[in-house]
Amino acid sequence: MATKHEMILQHILSLEVGQKISVRQIAKDLDVSDGTAYRAIKEAENQGLVSTIERVGTIRIEKKKKENFERLTFAEVVNIIDGQVLGGREGLHKTLSKFIIGAMQLEDMMRYTDAGSLLIIGNRVEAHYSALKAGAAVLITGGFDTDEKNKRLADETDLPIISTSYDTFTVASMINRAIYDQLIKKEIIFVGDIATPLEETFYLKTSDKVKDWYKLNKESTHTRFPVIDSKKQVVGMVSSKDIVGQDENLGINKLMSKKPHVVQSKTSLASASHTMVWEGIELLPVVDESRELTGVVSRQDVLKAMQQIQRQPQVGETISDIINSNIVASEDNPHVFISKVVPQMTNHLGTLGHGVFTALIIEASSRLLMDTRKADLSIENITVYFTKPVQIDSDLSIHPKILEIGRLYAKIDVEVYDDRILIGKGLLMAQLINR
Repeated sequence: MATKHEMILQHILSLEVGQKISVRQIAKDLDVSDGTAYRAIKEAENQGLVSTIERVGTIRIEKKKKENFERLTFAEVVNIIDGQVLGGREGLHKTLSKFIIGAMQLEDMMRYTDAGSLLIIGNRVEAHYSALKAGAAVLITGGFDTDEKNKRLADETDLPIISTSYDTFTVASMINRAIYDQLIKKEIIFVGDIATPLEETFYLKTSDKVKDWYKLNKESTHTRFPVIDSKKQVVGMVSSKDIVGQDENLGINKLMSKKPHVVQSKTSLASASHTMVWEGIELLPVVDESRELTGVVSRQDVLKAMQQIQRQPQVGETISDIINSNIVASEDNPHVFISKVVPQMTNHLGTLGHGVFTALIIEASSRLLMDTRKADLSIENITVYFTKPVQIDSDLSIHPKILEIGRLYAKIDVEVYDDRILIGKGLLMAQLINR
C-alpha cells in the first residue's frame, strides 16, 4: 500500500501541466496534514514536477527529459532572475527553446524571434508586442513595465511577460549559467531516470511455476525476470538457462538465483553500468529501501543512456566566456589588452553593459597578475566609473596598472579607452592566490 507521501506525489503527477498547487488544497483533497503535503510538494519540486514562484505560487510543470538538458521552463527563469510576472501566467510551465537579446533594430530582431523563444529586452513596448505575436515570451530588464495591451495579449496567448530589475547582461549570464549548470549535472544520471517503471515491468512470484515463465516469455519476449515474494520484495532472478528442460509444474522458487544484485533509483548510472559489466548481468531489478520492486533496468537501457550523454555538449560558452575570449594582449605592450564590443556584450540601448565593463576590468587585471606574479585574484572590492557610453563594434583598449602589491594583496587601477578617449576607470582590491 502506498504511503501518504507517495499518494500525494502520484496526485501531483496526475495534475495537468500549468495547474496551480497549494499545500492547503492538497491537504484538504487528500485528507493529510499540512506538514505532509508541504514535504511532498518540496519533493515534487526536487524531482522537477513543480516550480514555486514568488507572488504567483506553485505550479505543475512538465518534467524535462534527460536528453533536453539545455532547456528551462519560464517558471524556472522567473526564479533564476527574481522576476515579476506581468502577464501570461498560464504559460509559465512552457519550455523555452532559446533566448534572444534585443539589442538591435526591431525588424532585425524579429528575424531571430520565433515561437518558443524568450526575448530579453528593455523598455521597448512595440518589440514586446511583436515578440508575443510571433509566439515568443518576453523578459523586460531594468525593472520596466509594459502596456495593458501587451499584458492582455500575453494572457490570451499564454506567453509570459516577465520583468526583472537586473540589466540585460546580468540576466543573460544568469540564464546561461543555469542552462550550463544543468549540462554539468548531466554527468550524474541515476538509474531512476532511465528505469522501466513497475507498471511496465514483467516479473514472477515465488508461488509461480515453470509454465508461468513460458507464459510470461511469450507475452513479453523477454527471458529474464525478477522474482518477488508476498511482500513484493525481490528475492531472486530467473532466466531461460534456469528453466530449459525443467518440469512445467516445478516451482520458480526452486530454480531461481537467490539474493540477486539489485540497485536503487538513486544509484548512479556509472555504478549500475560497472556492476552489469563486472558481474555479466543483463537485467537489474530496481528496488526501494525495503527491497520492494519498483522497476527494472537493462544493459540496453544503460548503453543507450550513456550514448545520449556523449551526444550532449560537454561544455557551454557563457557570456563571461565570450567576454574573456574577446580580450587579447596588445602587440605593442603585453600588459595592455584589446577587446571588441560584440552584440552579446551590449544592453538594450546597444551600448556596452555595466556588468560587461566590470568583467573586462577584472579579466585584464587577472591576466596582468598572472603575467607578473603567476597568481590568480579573488576580488574583495571594486569601484567602477563610466564616463562615456560605448557603442557596439567599438575596439576598447584596457590598461591595468598595479598601484600596490604585497604577498597576499594587490591594488590595481584600470583605465579603459575607446579610440584613445577615456571611457571609464576601475579600482580594485584583490586577494592573491599564488599558483
